[in-house]
Amino acid sequence: SREELEGYDAFVTDKPGIAIGVRTADCVPVLLYDKGKKVIAAIHAGWKGTVQRITQKTVVFLQKKYGTKPDDIMAVIGPSISPDSFQVGEEVVKYFKDQGFPLEKIWFFNEGTGDSPMYHGHHIDLWRANAWLLESCGILRENIRIAGIDTYSDPSLFSARREGVECGRIISAIKISNI
Repeated sequence: SREELEGYDAFVTDKPGIAIGVRTADCVPVLLYDKGKKVIAAIHAGWKGTVQRITQKTVVFLQKKYGTKPDDIMAVIGPSISPDSFQVGEEVVKYFKDQGFPLEKIWFFNEGTGDSPMYHGHHIDLWRANAWLLESCGILRENIRIAGIDTYSDPSLFSARREGVECGRIISAIKISNI
């Protein structure tokens, strides 16, 4: 049942015909496909999950349980809050720094004013942070696709930051074909 699945940030299966997915509204959905072993994963990577390396932990799990080779993994980073919209406090930047993330690749500071209320201040690029985690596992850069769709600035998508946490959710899913 749905209640039994609450609280999990990653799902993995090698069963054809079964779709797995994650529900997000600004957090980063990461979908993985191991074309060699025919295994899939759906990951919910909010900023806390990203800092705790949920994406990397899922790849390690695939390697241990299924013998997945990083070269065989295709990854998609789906619609989520963009670097320009993900304004954070200094404490969040410190969490990423303390966990060894390359700030020069995932952090920037905007000064002055912009069109968005999220313009000024520290920003973290969760797309790049999760791509970096995937690359650090040996997944080829050319096998990682970033959708580049900002849930905060696109009113047709749900955004917890824009609408509040009780808003709807986007479902990102993946399945292995029966064919």
